[in-house]
Amino acid sequence: MAQQFNPQNVKKRYATLVFIKGSTAPLVMYVDDFQALYDEISAAMKNPNPIIIEKETNGPLKKVSFISTQIAAVAIQEEQYI
Repeated sequence: MAQQFNPQNVKKRYATLVFIKGSTAPLVMYVDDFQALYDEISAAMKNPNPIIIEKETNGPLKKVSFISTQIAAVAIQEEQYI
């Protein structure tokens, strides 16, 4: 018998995705303040001088670093889970 779907059990989490030039998959970063990370990376993309961005995250990636001039795009992703 199929389980009943209860919409009250559905939770949301957000991830900041960073697309690196030449990479096929984005870096998926789970942090407490996803909007601040998005804003920081967006600002770094506008800066013509390369900087290294290094972050600790809460998800499968524990620590990540990349250079700002290699960022192709940044996004916020909403995920629903039970």
